[in-house]
Amino acid sequence: MKQPLTILLIEDNPTIATQVVDFLSGLGWQVDYAATGKQGLALANDQNFDVILLDLNLPDIDGLEVCQEIRATALKQSPILMLTARDAFSDKREGYGVGADDYVTKPFDLRELALKCEALSRRVDLHREKQIEIGDLSLNLNAGEASRAQTALKLTRTGYRILEYLARAYPQAVSRSDLSHHLWGDDPPETDALRSHIYHLRSVLDKPFSEPMLKTLSQVGFRLEVSNNGPSD
Repeated sequence: MKQPLTILLIEDNPTIATQVVDFLSGLGWQVDYAATGKQGLALANDQNFDVILLDLNLPDIDGLEVCQEIRATALKQSPILMLTARDAFSDKREGYGVGADDYVTKPFDLRELALKCEALSRRVDLHREKQIEIGDLSLNLNAGEASRAQTALKLTRTGYRILEYLARAYPQAVSRSDLSHHLWGDDPPETDALRSHIYHLRSVLDKPFSEPMLKTLSQVGFRLEVSNNGPSD
């Protein structure tokens, strides 16, 4: 039996939205709905979805910008299927350029839409890394959880996002600006919130253990490091 999918639909046309929600829900899938780009971004950043269905013509934020922001800030990089009446090659090239995975041109067959959702979900599952292991640090990417030396780390959501970003970059360093853009896109907080989040992450990741992993590199940024030496006597 196929596992039911979780879908986020970002679509401002109520008629199309109702048809899509009713059809996919009839398959036993869970469908969350947003009528604006702002609502869609909030849901994409707060929950995990197997596939995101994104209309290009939204009333508040252009769908291309929404796609770009999801790629920059969302914790789980769900496949994005564009729903659009724009069928020119240049439009599709622009969409793929900001992170779209596939297109469906309106009007579309709901059965084809469901097939594309299943295909995208399978493709991502085949290639998605399930676990990251760095020394005694372990990240469960599906669950959004981390542990060190088999001890669960009680991280905030932002703390986990920082740790996962550093873990994916390991052993390379990430700059403060790249990390800030990953967390907040082009609208970072006015205060130095990153410093506060790094401090809290370090208190959870490093302080309870004998060897620190989170390193601050002057004028560079941050990096995870694993000591090749055992705990000092």
